[in-house]
Amino acid sequence: MTDAFTAPGRFFRGNLHTHSTRSDGVLSPEEVCRRYRVEGYDFLALTDHFVGLWNYPITDTTEYRADGFTTILGAELHSGAMANGELWHILAVGLPADFAPSNSPHFTPVEGQETGAEIAARAVRDGAFVAIAHPQWSGLTLADARGIPAAHAVEIYNHGCAAGCDRPDGFGIADLLLTEGRRLSLIATDDAHFSEPDHFGGWVMVKATANEPALLLQALKDGHFYATQGPELRSVRIEGNLLIVESSAVSSVVAIGHGTGAKGVHGHSMTRTEVPLERLNNSPWVRASVIDAAGRRAWSNPIWRTDL
Repeated sequence: MTDAFTAPGRFFRGNLHTHSTRSDGVLSPEEVCRRYRVEGYDFLALTDHFVGLWNYPITDTTEYRADGFTTILGAELHSGAMANGELWHILAVGLPADFAPSNSPHFTPVEGQETGAEIAARAVRDGAFVAIAHPQWSGLTLADARGIPAAHAVEIYNHGCAAGCDRPDGFGIADLLLTEGRRLSLIATDDAHFSEPDHFGGWVMVKATANEPALLLQALKDGHFYATQGPELRSVRIEGNLLIVESSAVSSVVAIGHGTGAKGVHGHSMTRTEVPLERLNNSPWVRASVIDAAGRRAWSNPIWRTDL
């Protein structure tokens, strides 16, 4: 099985969720791209809110590509109501520039518009990598999340939601979906608007043979990436009944599975860690979380033991 650590190529650092003055961000698309580029990012998806209020923008960032820095077109899609009556937020990276507008004039659901499931499926058909955005911030229920079968991923860390309302994660929803057999990947993002300290706090490291939009997009769909706030993952694999994690220096490595299944190993400046899996209760999937001495985390995509 090929994963992020055995696939050919190298890792590229990117943010998949960002806003500009084309919707409710405070910086121009040019300035947003400039800041990510000079902060050491290899790529950026500028994902403005796809609503009529801002004329359904798919912000064209192609002119801001430069040596060592590229962009992927995308948007945050909104259509249909969640169980709490609020509008869906669905991240779509790799949309065509002519993606057809939804009937979403503003941030309130309207009668007759596409459901969340329908607009997500349409984005996937048009080539996008689709993720369920900020489940905790949205007040998402498990039934809501089950209703987006086209999604490739769940946003498990959103730095803007951490900064703005202390509701940053999606692990509860993601783990329940995994336990139901959904083959989902896990992304960390900024959701940057630059109106508060909501930037440069969570990203993905994507393994591809070149820093080109089509190759990055395919690697995202293939799950050839990991999510991080800073720590580096260099290998995450299962050998026998051990999860073996090679990483930059960390203080904790946790193996996580379904239900109560979890086991942590703790120490100092650990770079190769073996975690026994007996306490994961024969979980069919295992994911790794690492924590460094500064409290920053990185997260692997799930490994499905049935694939080994």
